[in-house]
Amino acid sequence: MAERKLFGTDGVRGRANADLTPEMAFGMAAAAGESDDGPVVIGRDTRRSGSMLSAALQAGFNSVGVDTVDLGIIPVGGVSRLTRDVGATYGVMVSASHNPAADNGIKFFGRDGSKLTDTREAALEARYRRGYPWARADGSLIGMHSSMADATDRYTESLLSMKRYSLRGIELVLDCANGAAFVVAPRVFAEAGAGIEVIHAEPDGMNINEECGATDVRGLAEAADGSVGFAFDGDADRLIAVDEDGAVVNGDVILAIFAQHLQERGKLKKDLVVATVMANLGFHKAMQSLGVRVVETPVGDRYVLEQMRKTRAVLGGEQSGHIILEDRATGDGIRTAHRLAEVMAATGKELRALRTVMTEFPQVLVNVPVHDRELLPEAGAVWSAVRAAEDRLGDKGRILVRASGTEPIVRVMAEAETQSMAEDVVGNLVKIVEVTLGR
Repeated sequence: MAERKLFGTDGVRGRANADLTPEMAFGMAAAAGESDDGPVVIGRDTRRSGSMLSAALQAGFNSVGVDTVDLGIIPVGGVSRLTRDVGATYGVMVSASHNPAADNGIKFFGRDGSKLTDTREAALEARYRRGYPWARADGSLIGMHSSMADATDRYTESLLSMKRYSLRGIELVLDCANGAAFVVAPRVFAEAGAGIEVIHAEPDGMNINEECGATDVRGLAEAADGSVGFAFDGDADRLIAVDEDGAVVNGDVILAIFAQHLQERGKLKKDLVVATVMANLGFHKAMQSLGVRVVETPVGDRYVLEQMRKTRAVLGGEQSGHIILEDRATGDGIRTAHRLAEVMAATGKELRALRTVMTEFPQVLVNVPVHDRELLPEAGAVWSAVRAAEDRLGDKGRILVRASGTEPIVRVMAEAETQSMAEDVVGNLVKIVEVTLGR
């Protein structure tokens, strides 16, 4: 059987010190640094295993003669920004994003602050798998390690330098997910003039994403109580909001709000927005009514970015809350949240009014644990069932079945005119996936 790919849709992930070990981190760093000069900047989120893996990465790069700069705990947007600012060869983020604390991951960024292309990741993985001997440096050629003590300050200043409007009079609750946003996010919004309350900003290494953050906004909706709430995930590359009524505002809605705002001001280049195949049918209908063309990509903000660069689009994103803005770099949840608050300030509208730009179709998504997600393309029984369900829904709904790029699960999603119809369609498909591919 062929070896399983290391890189998924968002870097390398696994259970820390089991699936993702320090030895692997060392090897990937050596493979990446073997043919490149430095420096390399390395950041991490608040997971207990982060410092262990970060140290292994630094050792791997140093061993092949590449200098490293430790950014410490910092959102992924900071790694992207500082990679560009210091002219680094690579930026590396140690994080499993929205996954539980026991997991961790490694994301590589190129000189431009964006994630590596599939081609570059494949080349890196191929060199890693060949293994020793690495092009070891010795003597004065061994790479040096240093720390950037003001990394979060520099990142905060870069976010505030893009400020267009004061946020005075806007009340916000920030859910930092006990993750990498816990220092920067409160500073950005306080200095921008907003009134803020901060929750889940006391990381202990194991409480990241635990019943909080972008994947669980129940606590945020309760805490907001009439105010707007912003929830980040572990590395703060995504944003999910709640409006003044406590209703969830996901990435599709945020993308629609931005598209309308930019178009009304003549700033939506080519009247174009990039979204993934997961975008809600209501999003497509809203864009159609605005006269905005939607270009679809596979799931993953890296694919959104690639299409944005190809089309020169200034806006793209995912339902999960990854939004990419005009610099075409990477998803940055804090920057997205700041921009959303600025739209509120610029228009004088509450978020519950802005969100009416689109009406979401009821959507049901179930994650089905499977033995081997890579067997999905050949699962004939699953695809026969999908075709039958699509005939049933016609043009009043849609279905998406895909393997996760980071976990051993298959995602089954349906949208329909009613919640009960979507639930029925998904329920039937889940049973067939379980029988065909389940553990």
